[in-house]
Amino acid sequence: MGVFIPALILIALVLLWGLVFTESFQTAADAAFGWTVESVGWVFVLAATAFVAFVLWLALSKFGNVRLGGDGEKPTFRTSSWISMMFAAGMGIGLMFYGVSEPLSHFVNPPPGTNGGVTTAMATTTFHWTAHAWAVYAVVGLSLALTAYRYGGRHLISSAFTPLIGARRANGWQGKVLDVLAIFATVFGTAASLGLGALQIQGGLRETGTITSESVAVVIGIIVVLGLCFVISAVSGVERGIQLLSNINMVFAILMVIFVLVFSGAAVFMLDLIPASIGAYIDTFFAMSARTGATADGTAGEWLSGWTVFYWAWWISWSPFVGMFLARISRGRTIREFAIGVLVVPSVLSIIWFSVLGGAALDLELSGESIYGDGNSTVQLFALFESLPLTGLLSFLAMILIAIFFITGADSASIIMGSMSQFGAEEPKRGIVVLWGALTASVAILMLLPGMRQGDPQSALDSLQNLTIIAASPFVLVLAFMCVSMVKVLRSDPFITEKVYAMPKTQQEKYIAEQAAATSDPEPAETVGGSTSSGDEATTT
Repeated sequence: MGVFIPALILIALVLLWGLVFTESFQTAADAAFGWTVESVGWVFVLAATAFVAFVLWLALSKFGNVRLGGDGEKPTFRTSSWISMMFAAGMGIGLMFYGVSEPLSHFVNPPPGTNGGVTTAMATTTFHWTAHAWAVYAVVGLSLALTAYRYGGRHLISSAFTPLIGARRANGWQGKVLDVLAIFATVFGTAASLGLGALQIQGGLRETGTITSESVAVVIGIIVVLGLCFVISAVSGVERGIQLLSNINMVFAILMVIFVLVFSGAAVFMLDLIPASIGAYIDTFFAMSARTGATADGTAGEWLSGWTVFYWAWWISWSPFVGMFLARISRGRTIREFAIGVLVVPSVLSIIWFSVLGGAALDLELSGESIYGDGNSTVQLFALFESLPLTGLLSFLAMILIAIFFITGADSASIIMGSMSQFGAEEPKRGIVVLWGALTASVAILMLLPGMRQGDPQSALDSLQNLTIIAASPFVLVLAFMCVSMVKVLRSDPFITEKVYAMPKTQQEKYIAEQAAATSDPEPAETVGGSTSSGDEATTT
C-alpha cells in the first residue's frame, strides 16, 4: 500500500480540484503549462535526442551482447510475434488520429524556420513518430528487462534504480516516489489516448450524420463506453478473445491502408513518399532535433508545444507501461537485438502508414481538392474517406479500429498500473485494476472538459496536450537517471568484467553453455500486460 495509497490520493486530488474547482484548476494548469514550455521545453527536446543516442550507443558498444536474461537463455517469443506485439503496444490510436492530419497540417502550416513543402511535412512527421518515440520506450524496456531477468529484481521503476541509490533506498520511500510518478505519468498518458480517441470518434459520428453536433455530453458518453469496455476486458479473463480482437484489428488496419493505396489514385505518389520521407528525415535530423523556442527568431515555442514537446511528453508518459510491456516480451534477447528491433521496425511501419494515409491527403491538397477544412484534425481522416469508394463502411471501420486499439492497450495499462501499485504483482487484484481504469477515464474527461465547454474540438485537443506535458515533466528526469543506473550495473556485469564479449566465438559459446548449465531454467510462463505466454506463442492484449 506504500505506492497504491499515495498514487490514489494524488490522482484523486487532481480530479477533485479539476472537476469541482474548474476555474482555479484551469488557471493553475495554464500557468504551469506556460512555465513548462518556456522554461523547460528545451529539456524535453534535449532529453529525447539524448535517449536516441544512448540506445544506439548501448547497441553498438561492448554492452550490446549482454542478454536480457541468463547468458544462455533463448528469446521467449519468436521474432515475428515479438515485432507484432511491439508495434501494437506503442502506437495504435495515435496513428489513427494523426495519420492524415499531421502531414497535412505541416504542409498547410509549415514548421517555423522551414521552407515548407511535401518533404518538410513528411520529414517532420517521421521525426515525431520514429526513433525518438521508440528510444524513450527502449530506455525503460531495457532497464526493466535487465532488472527483472538478469539481476533478479522486480518489474518496478524503483527496482531499476537499485544500482544507483542502493536496495534500501529503492525499497524505501525514495523508490515509492519513483513508482508513484510512474503511475501518475501512465494515468495521464493513457487518458490522453482515450481523449484523442473520443474526439475522433465524435468527429466520425458527426461526419457520418449519426450526430448533428459535437458536445460535452457526446464526448463524455464515448469516454464512459470505452472506459467500461477496457475495464471489462482487463478483468474478464478472456485474454484469447482480446488477442483475437487485436489480431483482427491489425488485419483491418492493414486492409484499410491497402484500400487507400489502391483506390486513391495516388499509389505512385505514396510509394515515392517512403524513400523521400526517409531521405528528408536523415537530411534534417539534427536541425529538427535542435529546434527550440529560440528557433525562427523566437517564434517556434507555440508550435513546439502543440507538436514536438507534446509528443515527447506523451511518449514519456506512456513509457512506464510500454517499457514494461516491451521488457516482458523481450526476455532472452540481447541488448543489441532489442535496441535495433525497437528503434527500426516500428519506425519503418510508421513511415509506410504516414506515407499512405498522409500521402493521400497531400495528393488531394496538391490537386486542389483540399480536405484540410478549418483545421479540425478530428475529422480529416473521415474527410479523406469521402474521396474514396465505400465511404460509410470505411468511416465505420475506422471508428471500430480506434475503439479497439484503445481498449486493447488501455486494459494492459490498467493491469500494469495495478501491478506497479502492488509491488510488481504479476496478477494484481481486479478491484485495483478496475479502480485505475475508472480513474483513467475520469482523468480523460478532466483533460478535455475545459476545451469542450468552449464548443471547440481544437481547444479540447489543446487542453489535452497541455496537461500531458505538465504530467510528464517530472518523469523525464526519472528516465535520465535510469540511463545512468543502467550503465552502472552493466559495467559490473560478469559478461563485461570477465571480458566474455571479447572472447573468440568458440570460447564465448563454451562460457555461455557453462553458465546456462549452472543456472535453473527460466520461468515457464510470463504475464505480458494482462496476457499469458508460454514458449514461443503468446496471448496478448
